[in-house]
Amino acid sequence: MSATARFTLDPAFRVAPVSRRTFGTFVEHLGRCVYTGIFEPEHPAADEDGLRSDVLALTRELGISTVRYPGGNFVSGYRWEDGIGPLADRPTRLDLAWHSTEPNTFGLEEFIRWTRKAGVEPMMAVNLGTRGVQEALDVLEYCNIASGTRLSDLRIANGAKEPHGVRMWCLGNEMDGPWQIGHKNADEYGRLAAQTARAMRMVDPDLELVACGSSGSAIPTFGQWEATVLEHAYDVVDYVSCHAYYEEKDGDLGSFLASAVNMENFIADVVATADHVRAKKRSQKRINISFDEWNVWYLSRLADELPKGQDWPVAPRLLEDHYNLADAVVVGSLLITLLRHSDRVTSASLAQLVNVIAPIMTEPGGRAWKQTTFHPFAQASRHATGDVLRVEPTSPTYKTTEYGDVPVLHAVATHDEQTATTVVFAVNRSTDAPLSLEIDTRALGKTRVTEAYTLAGDDPYARNTADEPDRVSPRPNSSAVADSGSLRATLPPVSWNVIRLSHA
Repeated sequence: MSATARFTLDPAFRVAPVSRRTFGTFVEHLGRCVYTGIFEPEHPAADEDGLRSDVLALTRELGISTVRYPGGNFVSGYRWEDGIGPLADRPTRLDLAWHSTEPNTFGLEEFIRWTRKAGVEPMMAVNLGTRGVQEALDVLEYCNIASGTRLSDLRIANGAKEPHGVRMWCLGNEMDGPWQIGHKNADEYGRLAAQTARAMRMVDPDLELVACGSSGSAIPTFGQWEATVLEHAYDVVDYVSCHAYYEEKDGDLGSFLASAVNMENFIADVVATADHVRAKKRSQKRINISFDEWNVWYLSRLADELPKGQDWPVAPRLLEDHYNLADAVVVGSLLITLLRHSDRVTSASLAQLVNVIAPIMTEPGGRAWKQTTFHPFAQASRHATGDVLRVEPTSPTYKTTEYGDVPVLHAVATHDEQTATTVVFAVNRSTDAPLSLEIDTRALGKTRVTEAYTLAGDDPYARNTADEPDRVSPRPNSSAVADSGSLRATLPPVSWNVIRLSHA
């Protein structure tokens, strides 16, 4: 007999509206994310701009909202003007971040054209590693000023008559990390971020600006970094960033499935730090979180993958993790966490979109297909509308090596009054037992199940490939039944579940 978890759905228990920016992703000049990923002029499916139409179609199906570009570590050595103008005039550069050669045949203009075709919002990062305030102002002028200045007229001459209208800008990337080109301490970065933000707001006071938070909660300066940076920049930024990656270690599947415990704590700590600075400054504004790098990433493999010595390849195969069912369930659990904190996490970017720790894989000149992690993201993006509801489950627990006792059920729900729908997103973290789920739906009135899907299987390590692209994909869950003010369903072990209810 399976264990049982319970919670109540009530539209009065509202966290915040669903932010579409929660479903953002990330494109960096790293490995094959750009070249032979989104951009491959020689591919049979390439359009007139060299963009892979098969990848564009999968991007639309994934349902992404924003795309952060061009990095990542790459941006801390990037000269944005290398990626504009005639291809024959663009320089080839060494990319120190990933020990690669950057041909610059894809740059700012190509990226903006790609976002227009994909129907997504561009989210730009500026180089505060090797560059500073002036270069940030230059790229802002090029992108957003209509005409009449040197750089806006240069954009027009390059074929983009209308401004790009980029609203959201990241002030550098992971500047706390010793690996970062131009690494700075918190005081140095905080001053530079504040100076850059003030200058950019002199051009446009309504920009949305993201200050670098810690590159991970385990880094020694975590907490103090956020506090110091925000002491400098609180009044001129809107967001502080969070970055987190997770992987299964030493075969400890139970701890891996509980990775969201760490993300929940990370968010709570950053919110507390930001609010402490707010109190000190007697400020009326609240800083929100841009969780603009998150994913499952087998980071322990990185050292063996990077090119070395005099080898500076173009678009090498880097960070091409092939995801399994368990990885997808963890991605779903991390999405649940982001939604649960929608009152403060109002922007997020799955890192990355194609080939590099990505939900979409391609082969040069060949096929594109969905990794297992594609499915929870696409389903959450499609179904999460309206308001996030506060869900407080009563759940059995299981012991983990890393996090102690952890609830077997991880869940959230969204409620959309306009469409009269409520959607439950739930993960069963148990590695070996199904979970009975009972939900009190009396506050919703008369309900019925209109869709119920489960991502599960007999093998938590099953993967999708180009030859078997649907081996791990959502299947209908016929156990989900709503009647007499309740919803009941059985959730298989190691599973991601979506249940959609319609109500009067």
